[in-house]
Amino acid sequence: MKHISVAIDGPAGAGKSTLAREMAKRFGFLYVDTGAIYRTVALHALRESIDPQDGGTLMAVLPELRVEITYGEDGLQHMLLNGEDVTEAIRSPEVSMSASAISAHPGVRVFLLETQRQLARDNDVVMDGRDIGTVVLPGADVKVFLTASAEERAWRRTLELDAKGMARPYQEVLDDLKQRDYNDANRSVAPLRQAEDAIALDTTHLTLSESIEALEQLITDRTGRSPLPREEDEEES
Repeated sequence: MKHISVAIDGPAGAGKSTLAREMAKRFGFLYVDTGAIYRTVALHALRESIDPQDGGTLMAVLPELRVEITYGEDGLQHMLLNGEDVTEAIRSPEVSMSASAISAHPGVRVFLLETQRQLARDNDVVMDGRDIGTVVLPGADVKVFLTASAEERAWRRTLELDAKGMARPYQEVLDDLKQRDYNDANRSVAPLRQAEDAIALDTTHLTLSESIEALEQLITDRTGRSPLPREEDEEES
């Protein structure tokens, strides 16, 4: 039986991870956050004082790293770096900026590409990132380009950081986000762009609930798969 793959691409702060996790839960698919893989490499680089722009040094240390993906009983993805669970540690702004630079190196992307593709061969997946529909899974059954205005994305990220006790000024978050947008769109290898056969979903003026419903309907229409019964549905019946 052929496994179904859903590719969700888009700029930083567009809500890819939140929506991809929810879709994986609703359809019983495996959620793969590819950005977390690059963040894990970025965390190691920061800890070892490696310049994220130094591709040669990065490639030299990659074979020594054990970057693993595990899934808890709740289905959430956890990242392990040489056996250490770094799921929370990779979410800092410093790691985010470093990951953006590291992901621009061709060698790093090639090194991690097969790991991502193997997950899609072995499972029904919802995979999010910057180049899933264009490079990682060009044959994905569903391709979505998720976006929102820079201002809205920065506002959402500011609230998210505040909730995690990592408060930063809105303008600072907006400036960093715009820089990441530029870096991602202008890198020479696998730049951020919408695949020709991807459906654009702009959530600037959508609530989270509206975004979830729109994406769920899109996946159902494209794959013929219906979401799993939810507890509230079962209670009503």
